[in-house]
Amino acid sequence: MAVGGAVLLALAATFGAWRWIESGRAAHSHGPQEPVLCAMAAQSAGAPYPGMVWVPAGSLDFGDTLYPEEQPVRKTTVAAFWIDRTEVSNDEFARFVQVTGYRTVAERPVDPQLHPGLPPDMQQPGAVVFVMPNAVMGQGDLTQWWRYVPGANWRHPGGPATSIEGRGAFPVVTVTIEDALAYAHWKGRSLPTEAQWEWAARAGQPGAPQAHEQPKQANTWQGLFPVANSAEDGFVGLAPVGCYAPNALGLFDMIGNVWELTADRWTPDHASARPPDTDPAPFQRPGPSAQRVIKGGSFLCAPNYCMRYRSGARQPQEEDLATSHLGFRTILNAPGP
Repeated sequence: MAVGGAVLLALAATFGAWRWIESGRAAHSHGPQEPVLCAMAAQSAGAPYPGMVWVPAGSLDFGDTLYPEEQPVRKTTVAAFWIDRTEVSNDEFARFVQVTGYRTVAERPVDPQLHPGLPPDMQQPGAVVFVMPNAVMGQGDLTQWWRYVPGANWRHPGGPATSIEGRGAFPVVTVTIEDALAYAHWKGRSLPTEAQWEWAARAGQPGAPQAHEQPKQANTWQGLFPVANSAEDGFVGLAPVGCYAPNALGLFDMIGNVWELTADRWTPDHASARPPDTDPAPFQRPGPSAQRVIKGGSFLCAPNYCMRYRSGARQPQEEDLATSHLGFRTILNAPGP
């Protein structure tokens, strides 16, 4: 499940009616048995780009058939590239901020011209945070489990009372496309296009069938979303990077954990998508409707609500809306090993 579209306005319209129950918050928090660091196999000492994996060129049937926005499936060719083997972590993003002094979108004042009519609390810097409710009245109203929290940002992903201290190995969240592109530029890299991301998630195996069942080796939601999560995968909320088995290329968490930003602007289906192998439009300060494609699903995806824990799944995300289940990884266009 992703947050985007008119969610910010919906949150504004119902802001005064929120009733957040502490038992719901406690149920969503990390339990003492959950690790804050997961061991990953070390890369070879001679790896040309440590922390990255080589993705060979190839062709794939781009898309899927489960939801309308994934269609039509079309043959697409992707050139070879390097990609981060994990989602960008809090520690990695902290190094970028320390060197550059960068402030994320969620840490800056809200531009009222982009979002007119917001109540005072939502004009403060912050992000949209998932909070597990005790009960819901239908699943059409996202504001039953999403809340705009002033002071939520990458350092405090659940709000001012939360912290990433001791969670350096967790994926950085509450970042926007502008933040991800700034980090990528600092590293001399870029963000993957939708086709590149999907090809990497499929491990460069064009003939592999797309699985539609809930994956066992991924951080998703087990139980009835959004009120009950049995945590059979070991985590109720976010997991550190690299806690589950990698795919055949050695990439971790391509499915689940956090949604991942791509360079491509959102299109409602693949019929209107950009041609393959073209550079995405450069980032511009977004208007209210500007959206990017996000891929891979997150720890909130469940069979009863969000079956987007698949390589072919896709969702839109507002360019200037930071959320607690959204991160990214980078790519590098350089010669192979």
